[in-house]
Amino acid sequence: MRKAEKNRISKETNITIKLNIDGEGIAKINSGIGFLDHMLELFAFWGHFDLEVNTREADLRVDIHHTNEDIGIVLGQVFKEALGDKAGIRRIGSASVPMEDMVADVVVDISGRGFFQGMGRKDKTGDNEYSFTYAEHFFEAFSKNLGMNLSIKLTGANPDLHTNLEPVFKALGIALDQATQIDPRRKGIPSTKGVID
Repeated sequence: MRKAEKNRISKETNITIKLNIDGEGIAKINSGIGFLDHMLELFAFWGHFDLEVNTREADLRVDIHHTNEDIGIVLGQVFKEALGDKAGIRRIGSASVPMEDMVADVVVDISGRGFFQGMGRKDKTGDNEYSFTYAEHFFEAFSKNLGMNLSIKLTGANPDLHTNLEPVFKALGIALDQATQIDPRRKGIPSTKGVID
């Protein structure tokens, strides 16, 4: 079973994440950010990942920026460690998930080259309210630290943040589950280079 645990301590946060890629979708999330907790529970459930997130110290009295981004950093690191040399994985996955009038299309490639461009959605919220901007910071930190190319496309015009991001996190879980699955036909590293950093 592919498992890993990471603890990251900085002047702003103290975050521990435990991951079992080959899990049952069991989540124990305590990020200190209620909305992000719910999104990560959806991600773990639909990806069949056993995921524990524990934020012991955070400068949430200032705003949620550091905590949100640092969780993305540690989540990327723990996935990268659990995948090891990535031998045999499918590497690429995609999923489309609807919610009301919105559709989220998510494509991932665990290529070793972390990249996330952004969803192109703008918002105006207070410092301690979740937003598209915070979600993009989380996805960027996650993808860069995992070494994953992450593409997210949202179709629809619903103004509700929850209705936009819930299908994104579900689709990300499904796509990453596909990408991390072992393909019995694949012998060795899934790259013509023979290595994925």
